Amino acid sequence: MKLSSTIAALALAMPAAFFAQDSVAVYSDQYPNTYSSGSANVYPFTQESKRFNDWSISVGAGIPLMQTATLTSIKDGDGMGKDVFGYSAYISVDKAITHAFGLKLQYDRGETRQGFFNTKNDDASPTMPIGARTQYDAISILGDINFSNLLRRVDNKSPYRWALHGYAGIGTLAYRAYVEDMAGQRLAYEAKAFNPGFAWFGQGGAGLKYKINNTIDLEGRVMYVITGDDTFDGLPTTARTSDNFFNTTLGLTFNLGKHQSHLFWHDPLQEVYYKLDVLEQRNQDIEVCKSGDNDNDGVCDDWDRQLDTPAGARVDGAGVALDTDLDGVIDLYDKCVTVPGPVENDGCPTTMPSTGGIITDNTRTLEGIEFDLDSDRILPSNTPILNNAVNYINSSTGAYRVVGATDTRASDAYNQRLSERRANNVKNYLVQQGVSSGKLEAVGRGEKDLKYPECDPATKCPEWKNRANRRVYFEAK
Repeated sequence: MKLSSTIAALALAMPAAFFAQDSVAVYSDQYPNTYSSGSANVYPFTQESKRFNDWSISVGAGIPLMQTATLTSIKDGDGMGKDVFGYSAYISVDKAITHAFGLKLQYDRGETRQGFFNTKNDDASPTMPIGARTQYDAISILGDINFSNLLRRVDNKSPYRWALHGYAGIGTLAYRAYVEDMAGQRLAYEAKAFNPGFAWFGQGGAGLKYKINNTIDLEGRVMYVITGDDTFDGLPTTARTSDNFFNTTLGLTFNLGKHQSHLFWHDPLQEVYYKLDVLEQRNQDIEVCKSGDNDNDGVCDDWDRQLDTPAGARVDGAGVALDTDLDGVIDLYDKCVTVPGPVENDGCPTTMPSTGGIITDNTRTLEGIEFDLDSDRILPSNTPILNNAVNYINSSTGAYRVVGATDTRASDAYNQRLSERRANNVKNYLVQQGVSSGKLEAVGRGEKDLKYPECDPATKCPEWKNRANRRVYFEAK
C-alpha cells in the first residue's frame, strides 16, 4: 500500500478521546470545575496521572472463508470440487477510551481461495472447471465494545480473566483476483485502495479474550467482511451482489505502558466495592459527644449554646429553647405562643394588637380562620388562633358573635347551612376550651358576607381569594 493510504487512515483515528481515565493527582490551585461535585480538590487529566494502560498492539492470523459469492470456499457436498482454504493476518494499534469502549486502527492482509480447486496446487479439469484466489490488503477503523465490562455484574469472588468484545468499522480495500480455468490462469480483476467506486468495505464481528497476564491477552475472533464488490471472488454475476467472507483468527494483544493493569480489564464497580471493604476493615470507633448532654435536650454540650435548657423545652439545632413569637418567654412557659406579650402576663398581650387573626378593640373581628372547600372541619393550622381567642374572650366582659361564611360556589340554601355548621363548630370548640357558652352566639351568613365581593361568581377570582371567603370570624355584640 502507498504511504498516503496509511496517513489518511491514521488521520481518521486521531479524533479519538484521550481523556477517559480517572486521575489520582490533586489540583487545588484554581477554582473548582463547575462540572465537578464542588470540591476544592479537582482532578485534572494528564499523561502522568493516568492510572491504567490504554494503548496496545494486536497481531493474529487465521483462515478466510468465501461463502457469500459465486465461487465459495466450502462446498455443499454434491461430490464436485473440494474445500479450499486461504490465509489471513492482521496487526492493529488499539486505544481504550473507556473501560467499555475503544478504537482500533487495523491492517489486514490475506488470500481467499474459492472455486472447485486450489489454484496453487491443482489444475482445471472437466470435473473441476474453475478455481480462484484473491489477494487483499485492507486498512480499517474499528470500534471496540467490551461487553463483559459493559454488562458485568458485581462479583468480588470470581477472577476477571475472560472478556467478550464486539467489533464494527469501515475502511479501504485493495485486491487482485486471479481465476484459473481450462484456458489457464489470469488476473481477472484488480481494485486499488481509496477508490470511491470499488474499494470501500466494512467488517464486524466478535472476539473472546483471555487474560494470560497483565501484559498479554489471547483472543479468538470471527469477523464478517463485506467487500461491497461483486468481482472480489474473480467471477461476477448479473445480480451485482456483494462478495463477502468470514475471517476466523487467533491472535495476541500486547498491552503497553508502565501501569500494572490495562483499562479494558478495569471494572469500576469492582474497585468501588473493594474500597468499601478496605474502609470497613479500617473502621474505628468514633467517640461522639465527649462532654455529654447535661441538660438532656438532645444537643451535645460540645456545641450547645444553652447548657441549662429547662426540661421539656423544645430547642433549635444549637440547643437554644424555642421562642416562636420572640417575646422573651420560651414556648414552654408561653401561654400565647404565637402572640408576643410581657413576661408578667405569661407571654400573652394585655392589649391585643390590631394585626390579622387577633381580636382588637378597633376592628372587633378575628380574621383568618379559613376552611377547605365544602368542609366545616377546623384545620389544625387554625387552633393556635382559636386558642388566643379563648384567652381574650375569657379575659373580657363582653359577648361575641361567631360568624360563618362561604364562597359563592353551590346554591344559596346550601351555603347558608354550610356557614351555620362552620360557626357552630367553632363555637363548640371554644366552649370545650373553657369559654362560657353564654358569651357566644353562632350565626351563619352563607355567601352574603364575602371578604372579597368581586368573587361572585368564584371563577372570577384566584383560589386564595375564594379560600379567604370560606371563613369564620368574630364580632362584638
